[in-house]
Amino acid sequence: MRAATQPFARILPLLAILLLCTAGCLAQKQNESYQLHIHRTPSPIVIDGSVSEPAWNSAEVATNFWMVLPMDTGRANVRTDVRMAYDDKNIYLSAVCYDGNIPGPYMVESLRRDWAFTANDNFIFFLDTFDDQTNGFTFGLNAEGAQWDGLLYEGGKANLSWDTKWTSKLRKYPGRYEFEIAIPFKSIRYKEGNTRWGVNFSRQDLKTTEKSAWAPVPRQFPTAALALTGVLIWDEPPPSQGANISLIPYALAGVSKDYETGTPRSTRQEVGMDAKIAIGSALNLDLTVNPDFSQVDVDQQVTNLDRFELFFPERRQFFLENGDQFTNFGYPTLRPFFSRRIGLGGVPIHFGARLSGKLNKDWRMGAMDMQTGETDTEGTPAENFAVFALQRRIFARSNIGMLLVNKESSAFESESLPSVASGFNRNLGIEYNLASASNLWTGKMLYLKSFTSGGNNSGDAYAGHLQYFSRRWLILGQTENVSPDYRADVGYVPRRGYHRGLANISHTFLPKSGPVLSHGPGLESSNFFDWQGKLADYETTASYKITSRPGDVFTASTGAVYVRLLNPFDPTNSGRAKLAPGSTHRWKFWSTKFDSRPQSVFRYGYSSQYGGYYAGGTRLNLTGTVSYRFQPYVSLAGTATYNDIRLPQPWGRVNFWLVGPRFDVTFTNTLYFTTFIQYNEQQNNVNVNTRLQWRYKPASDIFLVWTDNYIPDHAQPGQDIPGLITVRNRALVLKWTYWWNL
Repeated sequence: MRAATQPFARILPLLAILLLCTAGCLAQKQNESYQLHIHRTPSPIVIDGSVSEPAWNSAEVATNFWMVLPMDTGRANVRTDVRMAYDDKNIYLSAVCYDGNIPGPYMVESLRRDWAFTANDNFIFFLDTFDDQTNGFTFGLNAEGAQWDGLLYEGGKANLSWDTKWTSKLRKYPGRYEFEIAIPFKSIRYKEGNTRWGVNFSRQDLKTTEKSAWAPVPRQFPTAALALTGVLIWDEPPPSQGANISLIPYALAGVSKDYETGTPRSTRQEVGMDAKIAIGSALNLDLTVNPDFSQVDVDQQVTNLDRFELFFPERRQFFLENGDQFTNFGYPTLRPFFSRRIGLGGVPIHFGARLSGKLNKDWRMGAMDMQTGETDTEGTPAENFAVFALQRRIFARSNIGMLLVNKESSAFESESLPSVASGFNRNLGIEYNLASASNLWTGKMLYLKSFTSGGNNSGDAYAGHLQYFSRRWLILGQTENVSPDYRADVGYVPRRGYHRGLANISHTFLPKSGPVLSHGPGLESSNFFDWQGKLADYETTASYKITSRPGDVFTASTGAVYVRLLNPFDPTNSGRAKLAPGSTHRWKFWSTKFDSRPQSVFRYGYSSQYGGYYAGGTRLNLTGTVSYRFQPYVSLAGTATYNDIRLPQPWGRVNFWLVGPRFDVTFTNTLYFTTFIQYNEQQNNVNVNTRLQWRYKPASDIFLVWTDNYIPDHAQPGQDIPGLITVRNRALVLKWTYWWNL
């Protein structure tokens, strides 16, 4: 009992420091003096990519941007002019993006939506529609007119899986490109009557390696940082949205066959629907019936040499939109809610509902309920998942949040599988999130309590951190404490029964001239203790990072590892012999990592690590990435990872290859073709995923998806070459969706 309470006592000083830091949360908005007035347009605006219409002549201009990168100490060299206007239905934005002094074509990745920011010449803007410096929206275009849209959360992180209806058009002229955007008021959420929104505009020009922003942003922060937005001042309150209901039906036909089991070919014919219903101008009710996510990107596979469950991100849009209140509660290694626990592995989702948004400027809420069906083959009962989140803003940008997660399982019985009794697992959590007005200080305090059916079965977890992040310094201290009895059946908690201490400090030097943009050392140490307070494992790493002015990044590291196994473990994770619990292992390693500059049509990178391993062995890890783009239509990319593990018997020498080429063809900004191939030697599998997507209307699509899995046939004794691969399973799906505004 004493060992369990000591870490909680050690967390109290962190709470005191967090409370002291709240003094910095009361300051005035940093870029309050950057104001842009938006007026009702005096004449109609046609979205044709030309800003010569009379309506734009009377609009106020945002120009004279500040440089963010490579240095943030002066005005931008590349000129950008931005104007905004509105009418009863839409917000309009036009921009003129002038060239720099370096000749050559614009750099773009492809015509695909939601492109990578660092690989494209682009313009993006950010709207803080509640002026709360925490949540908002982002829209933008790359230099070929491909769209970008997303939800902003936690002060400036972007969720690009969000999708909504809006229109845009871009035109290129000698020395500049121009574009116009129209965003329906019904496509966003805002507080009626509020005439102050946060706004900022960001421009990236890869030929000059310059990133700039209208309201100044220090180089260590993203231009999406809502704490650093300027102010958009309306001449009158934005118009009411009125009735705002959208229906999104889908129809699907598919065929599949499992060759491993020899089962007959099966077919699918399914229909379902999503609905979006605006509750006022700030809340949204999402409904789904019989949802299907067959068009979602496949997971990128990895060679798994970890002792604990790996994390694969959620890719299904229904769970991502407005989902930050649920999924970002806690820490990456301590999540009480992880939506991938719902409806994967062949478990059908029957229906679901989610109500989320702002109650007012200070209160935000989210409620979700999902019902899944039972599966006889897996022995999974029907389950209900309910989640409720409530958040209260305090000071300028900090907040207090609570989360309740409830999983209820019904009784289940099968002739071929043992019966499963009904049961529940519940989690209740509360956290305080610190975010200073200057964005320099961030922190968190978290407490979780779990309750599970079957007697007095409960556990808890508590954690906290404090971070200081300036232009030159990053300093972080963090602690996590998870009791052995804590359970989060709908969460992601890869290990239990531990105390953890994490410290990180790094410094950045910023030369005023020369080929190096920045460089500096870093030191990180992570220490785990079992619940009785005895050291379980640690990893300490010292590194040095160098960034060139064109954008090449090189990092060299060295470190030391200690592991005391608490459970049996196969160091190859491939079904071989296991090391005994209680055995201890120590080793040292070195590593390097390089990523080439983003403005090249040919990009490459590599990483390497060599050092000791379990049982006195060694491990060599090599990874390489290459990509080439035929602008703007074709993008070719590939990743290869090689692991060479040398251990004493009974393991011996073990090699694993992981290879993943990817082919992207964007015929237009509404027609995309992608093929992704993955060969995973550790899992003895080859996966091929091919997808054709046609966006025939805004937010309406037709998908054709082909998926194959193969078993590679390696060479038999006496053969010089491997045999042919064997088909494991195969599926073809055609899906249609339509976004219908009532």
